Amino acid sequence: MSSDQLLAFETDCHLFKGCGFEAPSVWSFIFDPMFTVGGIEFNKPMLLAFIGTGIILTFFWMAFSNPKVVPGKLQMIAEAGYEFVRKGIAREVIGKKGEPFIPLLVSLFFFVWMMNLWALIPVAQFPVTSVIAYPAGLALVVWVTYMTVTFRSNGFVGGMRNLCVPSGLPKPIYVILTPIEFLSNIFVRPFTLAVRLFANMFAGHVLILIFTIATWYMLGTFLGSIYATASFAMTLVLTVFELFIQALQAYVFTVLTATYLSQALEEAH
Repeated sequence: MSSDQLLAFETDCHLFKGCGFEAPSVWSFIFDPMFTVGGIEFNKPMLLAFIGTGIILTFFWMAFSNPKVVPGKLQMIAEAGYEFVRKGIAREVIGKKGEPFIPLLVSLFFFVWMMNLWALIPVAQFPVTSVIAYPAGLALVVWVTYMTVTFRSNGFVGGMRNLCVPSGLPKPIYVILTPIEFLSNIFVRPFTLAVRLFANMFAGHVLILIFTIATWYMLGTFLGSIYATASFAMTLVLTVFELFIQALQAYVFTVLTATYLSQALEEAH
C-alpha cells in the first residue's frame, strides 16, 4: 500500500491543477501490519486499543492505589467519573440491583470513550471503534452478560418468558409478538448496539477526513486559499462536534447495556 493510498489522496494534487478531488476511500480504514509478535500481526487500530487499555488501567490504578479521605486531583477526577457511571447510569437505570454491574459499566464507558478519543489525538488520529470488529466484540461481551443474567435470574423457562413474552397483553397478540421479541432481544439488540457505535464513529471520521483533505486540495491559488480557509473552519467545527459525539456514544452504549441488564433482572410473568 502506498503512502498516497493510505492517506486517500494525492499530496501534490491541488484545485485548478487539472486533477480531481479524491475523497477518503477504503484505504483510510485499512492498515498494513506495523509489527508481528508471536505470529500475531499488529496494525494501527490494534496498537491503539492496547495503548488505550493501558492508559485507562494506569489512570485508575494511580488514582485509587493509595486513596485518601481528602482526595488529590487525580483521585477526584477518577471518583467523579466512577460516580457519574454509578449514579447516573447504574442507579438510574437498574436501581439497587445494579451494584454488581458497576465495574462492567465503568469499564465499558471509559474504554469506548478512549477508543473514540483516538480520532482527535495527534499522530493516532483514528477512532478504533470505526473498525466494526471492536464494537462487535464489545457488543458480544454485553450480549453474553445479558443472556447469562437473564437465565441465571429466572431459569431457562422464566428467562425465555422474560425475553419473548411481555406481560399484560391480550393472548392472541403473542402469536405475532413472541417471535418478534425473540429475534429482537436475542439477535437484533447486539447487532444494533455494535452498528450504532461503529456507524457514528465511521461517519465522523470520514467527514473530518473529507474537509481536511479538501483544505489541502484547495490550496495553491488565492481563490483556492479562500475556499481552503472555509474548509479548515469546517474541520475545526466538526472536530469540536466530534468531541461531543465521542462522549455521547460512550454514554449511549453504557446506558443501553444497563437497560438490557435491568430487563434481564426483571422477574418473568
